[in-house]
Amino acid sequence: MKDERTAWNERYRKGSHSTVEPDSFLVESYAEFIKPLLPNGGFALDLAGGIGRHAIWLVQRGWQVRLADILEVGVEHARDHAGVLKEKIEFRIEDVSNFKAGKTRYDLILVFFYLQREIFPELVKTLRLGGLLLYKTYTRLHPKLGRGQIHPMHLLKENELLTASPGLTVLDYHETVHSRGVAEFVGRKK
Repeated sequence: MKDERTAWNERYRKGSHSTVEPDSFLVESYAEFIKPLLPNGGFALDLAGGIGRHAIWLVQRGWQVRLADILEVGVEHARDHAGVLKEKIEFRIEDVSNFKAGKTRYDLILVFFYLQREIFPELVKTLRLGGLLLYKTYTRLHPKLGRGQIHPMHLLKENELLTASPGLTVLDYHETVHSRGVAEFVGRKK
């Protein structure tokens, strides 16, 4: 874990993953699900939130956000990118691979391009009733498209997200191979 952490911190130092534009899946899901179901905003968790592109975007729409990531450099960049909004984001440097549901409950949890299967039950536990989980990450088809090497344990099996979070009603799910192999999931806690 330490070697991977060092490598990712170095990538961030060199400018990798520097875009602050939100993923289109978040923007589309916000219009279709988040805003209609949670019109007054709420408290969101951006798990493995990196440089804060999604946390910042949500804060701009009135949300309170906690960003958690293991990478110190990524969280430093998130603070810098947030500018005057940094006071509205709680930044945490923590190992999210051991995420446990504590007393805090979230209206929205975002997980983008991070996969740790063991935490799925904890994500469901920490959602409030009616809360939403947005999850997007790579599938096993991604490397077959010649789009980079990712360890197989970090790649979803076909339709895996559909059964990974019992207790959630699936609002939207699809897998694509258009430009890369990814799965996108929106679930709501019953």
